Amino acid sequence: MADAPHILIIEARFYEDIADELVRGAVAVIDGVGATYERVSVPGAFEIPAAVRYAIKSMDFYSGRRRFDGYVALGCVIRGETTHYDYVCSESARGLQDLALTYTLAVGYGILTVENREQAWMRASVKHKNKGAAAANACLDMLELKRQFRLYPR
Repeated sequence: MADAPHILIIEARFYEDIADELVRGAVAVIDGVGATYERVSVPGAFEIPAAVRYAIKSMDFYSGRRRFDGYVALGCVIRGETTHYDYVCSESARGLQDLALTYTLAVGYGILTVENREQAWMRASVKHKNKGAAAANACLDMLELKRQFRLYPR
């Protein structure tokens, strides 16, 4: 990429150890391409879309903040005994997709939706599936696509 993008990493901290590993993978990719980033934490995956919307709203002409070029959403939802899992998974995904489509955002989706902690660790671990890195790469790939369509930088 010609210009180093500025990325917002939103991390759901409900499962802190898993979140830390997801962030580790994402940061390695972002640092590897020379991009900059900021991190914000939210309680769980359900709150991630709201955090992205807050970031969008905070970047008006008068804020003095550098705008974010892309967003990396990281978290984990582990199935429990109730239907809560289904709502959190579908609404976090829907919320992020709605934001991406409405605001033409480059979003890397790194919210794990798993049956148990073992599955979560296999997906989060930088030595195994490294889904944090995959989410960061998806964000960067979407930024490149925006560039091809002359939507980035704006």
